[in-house]
Amino acid sequence: MDAPPRPAAQPSESSAPVPEILEVLEASHDHVFQTPAKRIDDGQDVARFLTSKAYRDIGIFVMQLNRSMCPRKVKDEEGKDKIQTYLIGSEYETQPAESVRRLQQMLATIESFMDEAPPDQGPRRFGNVSFRKWYQILETRVTALLDEHLPASVLRRNSEGGDGRATATVELTAYLLGSFGSAQRLDYGTGHELSFLAFLGCLWKLGAFKDGKPNGDIERNIVLGIFEPYLRVVRRLVVTYTLEPAGSHGVWGLDDHSFQPYIYGSAQLTRAISDTEPMPTEGSLFRAPKPNSIVKSETVEEERKRYMYFSAVGFINDVKKGPFWEHSPILFDISGIKDGWGKINKGMIKMFNAEVLSKFPVVQHFMFGSLFSWDQNPDAPAPEPSVHMANQHIASSSMPPPKLPGGGGTAAPWAKGTTMPPPAGPGLAYSRVPGAFSRPTPRPQPQQPESHPAREAAVHTQAPWAKSSDRPSG
Repeated sequence: MDAPPRPAAQPSESSAPVPEILEVLEASHDHVFQTPAKRIDDGQDVARFLTSKAYRDIGIFVMQLNRSMCPRKVKDEEGKDKIQTYLIGSEYETQPAESVRRLQQMLATIESFMDEAPPDQGPRRFGNVSFRKWYQILETRVTALLDEHLPASVLRRNSEGGDGRATATVELTAYLLGSFGSAQRLDYGTGHELSFLAFLGCLWKLGAFKDGKPNGDIERNIVLGIFEPYLRVVRRLVVTYTLEPAGSHGVWGLDDHSFQPYIYGSAQLTRAISDTEPMPTEGSLFRAPKPNSIVKSETVEEERKRYMYFSAVGFINDVKKGPFWEHSPILFDISGIKDGWGKINKGMIKMFNAEVLSKFPVVQHFMFGSLFSWDQNPDAPAPEPSVHMANQHIASSSMPPPKLPGGGGTAAPWAKGTTMPPPAGPGLAYSRVPGAFSRPTPRPQPQQPESHPAREAAVHTQAPWAKSSDRPSG
């Protein structure tokens, strides 16, 4: 399925390109559904994934949702300029479109299954085995859940050809079941979060959200009315069943379990734009909490009620103890950025591309069907050699991966200008906390004056994408 042609750009005060929107399939046309299957078996398959239609569509949908969350310049009833923001708990969550409201009910039902599978009280080291009972309940009831909460027009689409068994329900089920962690490994991570994004993307393609308003309104319903409530469910799952992080970099990862709330959450706090302007790459919403305020627990507790970025940080504070710079050094690094939330949002897109979509441990369990297809994207250039592509798992060989020359990540059509620069070594850049952590073969650092880590929240980050382009760092 190729993306639909972009509408012709109308003359405007800005020369910004028209943002791409994920396609919606024609309801009058039959569609060949496929039973989703795993395709990424070793690190070499990641390069193939980065040229697939699924990768293209994931990127388009993320950028579409991201842009919708950026504050807007609008006119009030008297014609005066004002700034419109989109917050947790706003009407996009409490009074959403009917399609979104029904999915909220589905998530509430899924969450209620925890009452039927209380955590086991016996001794355990990793993960609570009662999660398997909870997951089994979800598996046995998932078809009924979809039938109850999705319109027949979505589930009863005609399937032409295919494997004889595949339907819209089969494809949706695979992504929904993949959204809540692994019953086998008793873990949850960014790959499961990616599966939920694909579930929503499938619903978008099948026309489930046609009842919403255009120009970003229904996308805000999706982010604030579905995605944020989904995060609340999985956070309760993680705490109730002590689920392990899946595909995590450990202390050198952004977050043990999530990534996308940092994308949409930083978009909430960027400089306001008009509908014709591009996403800002620097600057912040007027009077927005500063990036370095994430190290202040009182500020986080207050702002997590409104902003997804702070809600995600708040959950970290709920489950981790000790100084923030110690258990979350990458987020602490990012908190020192001086160019505002726009800079952070741009960097989060780069990091998502490099550390989620381009990493074998994260994407290895992603399923491919007809709606998120393994087929080659005809417009995709070959992935450029990079550190990220060189350091991949190879299942068929005990030889180490070949050393490739340095370069950017994949030239994703939706991520032009946002490929993450290669870090100094494997994984992510290390913390700016002087002398607090050691890394294998770290790059030389200039000597830093001794200071308390909490006082360094305003120092520029050493994250590779966070260097200011218009002022010196340090």
